[in-house]
Amino acid sequence: MKIVLLQTGKTTDKNISVIADLYTSRIGKYYPFETITLQDVKNTKNMPVDEQKIKEGRKIIQNLGGDDLVILLDEKGREFTTLELASWFEKQFMTARKRIVFIIGGPWGFSDEVYRRADLKISLSRMTFPHQLVRLLFLEQIYRVFTVIKGEPYHHE
Repeated sequence: MKIVLLQTGKTTDKNISVIADLYTSRIGKYYPFETITLQDVKNTKNMPVDEQKIKEGRKIIQNLGGDDLVILLDEKGREFTTLELASWFEKQFMTARKRIVFIIGGPWGFSDEVYRRADLKISLSRMTFPHQLVRLLFLEQIYRVFTVIKGEPYHHE
């Protein structure tokens, strides 16, 4: 099984990008991990929000396999503690899926098509964060989950 982070738009803040790369490298030492970055939808200045979400949604769907376990990072999703998330991961590792795909959408959220394709929605917090920071927070949590699974002292609980 492989873990994939599918995200829309590049990380433009160099500082966030450097730290995100660090966590990506750390995660890769524990488990096969890949980040896929989709290009932002172009010419959106006068485009209605629903149309932007539909176009972005099509790009997302094109990058999913029929057997993927699809998890949306969504403000209305289920909240986990780190230990609960680690336990959830361990259960997923026992399934026959080829990939777990976590998706961070654009600023307007997901299209209806993407919501229908999702197997689960999770929330990092009920607070709102910029998408670039969500990437970093999520990568750190994935790294932390693996340290919990491996019994390493990174997580103090």
